[in-house]
Amino acid sequence: MSCFSCMGCRRKDVINIEDRIEIQSTSQYSYHSTESGRGKHGYDTSEYAGMRKSSSSFNGRSIGSNIEKYGAAQRFTFRELAFATKNFKLTNLIGEGGFGKVYKGLLESGQASFSLMHFLVVAVKQLDQNSIQGNKEFIVEVLMLSLLHHPNLVTLLGYCADGDQRLLVYEYMPMGSVEDHLFGLDHEKKPLDWNTRINIALGAAQGLKYLHCQANPPVIYRDLKSANILLDNNFEPKLSDFGLAKLGPVGGNTHVSTRVMGTYGYCAPEYAMSGKLTLKSDIYSFGVLLLELITGRKAMDFTKKHGEQSIIAWGLVRQPVKPITRASMDVEILWYYLSRPFLKEKKMYVQLVDPLLNGHFPVRSLHQAIAITAMCLQEQPNFRPIASDIVVALEYVASQPYSERRSEKSSPPLSSPTPQEGGDLSQ
Repeated sequence: MSCFSCMGCRRKDVINIEDRIEIQSTSQYSYHSTESGRGKHGYDTSEYAGMRKSSSSFNGRSIGSNIEKYGAAQRFTFRELAFATKNFKLTNLIGEGGFGKVYKGLLESGQASFSLMHFLVVAVKQLDQNSIQGNKEFIVEVLMLSLLHHPNLVTLLGYCADGDQRLLVYEYMPMGSVEDHLFGLDHEKKPLDWNTRINIALGAAQGLKYLHCQANPPVIYRDLKSANILLDNNFEPKLSDFGLAKLGPVGGNTHVSTRVMGTYGYCAPEYAMSGKLTLKSDIYSFGVLLLELITGRKAMDFTKKHGEQSIIAWGLVRQPVKPITRASMDVEILWYYLSRPFLKEKKMYVQLVDPLLNGHFPVRSLHQAIAITAMCLQEQPNFRPIASDIVVALEYVASQPYSERRSEKSSPPLSSPTPQEGGDLSQ
């Protein structure tokens, strides 16, 4: 695989931001997509600075009015969504996290003007009133997904801000999350095959490329993880959960300073230490995701013994020096691990692969995928590739799909694992 290019994303200088949801400018900017058939969504930011007040001062009416100014999402009443989910019936519960619960629902035709069906299947996310996702994060998620449109971003259909209720209505993703298909599989679920894993990584990278290189200003996702990547019927991935997203640095700025948020195990070490958030923070998280897809192990698993709880410690170094604790795992330990040379022993690569693949993977593509992973997990953020380069690299890997019937005699693998190490040498 060729080296990553040093070319950055080309974009015009854009307005500056502060740590809160506010923009101190009278200029305009837009989010746009270069995908065919996608429109350009622009909005005037001159009044957007009015949102600088404390998020706790927003009530349902003011939230709705602010969203209507800058976004195009449909507003639903709480009664409509309670009816759609059968009063949030437990049997309709399809997910639960730190920010609330997600229910499957049916919207009658006419509630969503774009639907041609009598009923539209949706996912309704009801935010926990006691969660850390407050009004500010709620507005951010609605605005981000109202203005950003890409095949690899989940589609926001609408929202509800009645009284203290905060709900988001998304397109329904029938195959759940990537996390659901990697960890703790029951007998009814088949493990993801190699080709599907690479296609998921490619789709997630394409969504990230859109946020970093095609959105204007760029958007830092800040919570890239397997639980936030949803899958449609064809296992096409879509990034979801944008409550922690931030507008990226613009002009001459190199980073955005903010409180550290995200998920243990995915957080870039320099961000965890300093609170300085950059686009390369997302790239590190993507490297962790790619390692999860390759290994079938969680980014952080406290059911494992000390030294194997972090996927970084287990997969890249295998030389733990002290137990990884919840307080230190994203800072001291990861800095130690990432400061050491790793991934040099290619003959060891096949030992990292998810056992559920049963050796059904192409060794050459495995080497390429691990090389991409290593680049994303570089200690120095500037050495990590940009999202567009990751897309190019993964497109190349995906162009060599695994097939049990195809021989690779004309293109032998880069190294030959022993029979105990597994891996299909025909690919």
